[in-house]
Amino acid sequence: MTFDLKRCLGAEALGTAILVATVVGSGIMADRLSDDVAVSLLGNTIPTGAILVVLISILGPISGAHFNPAVTMVFAARREIEPSAAALYVLAQFAGGLAGTFVAHAMFDLPIFQVSETLRTGQGQWIAETVATFGLVFTILAGLRLRADAIPSLVGLYITAAYWFTASTSFANPAVAVARAFSNTFSGIRPTDVPAFVAAEVLGALVATAIAGWLLAEQNTSTSPIKVKGTE
Repeated sequence: MTFDLKRCLGAEALGTAILVATVVGSGIMADRLSDDVAVSLLGNTIPTGAILVVLISILGPISGAHFNPAVTMVFAARREIEPSAAALYVLAQFAGGLAGTFVAHAMFDLPIFQVSETLRTGQGQWIAETVATFGLVFTILAGLRLRADAIPSLVGLYITAAYWFTASTSFANPAVAVARAFSNTFSGIRPTDVPAFVAAEVLGALVATAIAGWLLAEQNTSTSPIKVKGTE
């Protein structure tokens, strides 16, 4: 089944909106229910990983379920999406992300428009975002190559893990980073900190694309397989 570009864009906008509403909304709920930051982070992590499994499963067949400009950039670089369509995907993702933030605020009776004051900057944060996005993109590319049927679970589980092993709590998504800049809540980020996050995310995505392209390349059947001494 194939879908036209308008429906693909709708799926990208809707998926990104629901993803961001989940990130921001679960962060607000977790922060209200607990004064323990670790517990709040766990309450933010589990819904995010879970919603990714759902969204990729139901919207992936329509648009590919990018929900992330860095992912769209990678597929454009691999010539798996036309540049013009990729640009529209990115616009839909940013628009959807902002909508998701505003909906989350409305659900919790907060001011709809906010500007975050949460400081997220420094070398460790930037390295973390590079690593987080590298891992996400590599998971997607390796999954598509080796276990396409498991992509929803792979991505959901990766993001769940990356929330905890990265210092930045794994934004790994320029649209999500921008959307979270407009939420002065648990999951927010100062607007002035966003450009460095986005640059780190793009770098991580590009490095993952290069490494995956080498590691997952088709084997040249004209050459003999490598033999390890003692196994001949």
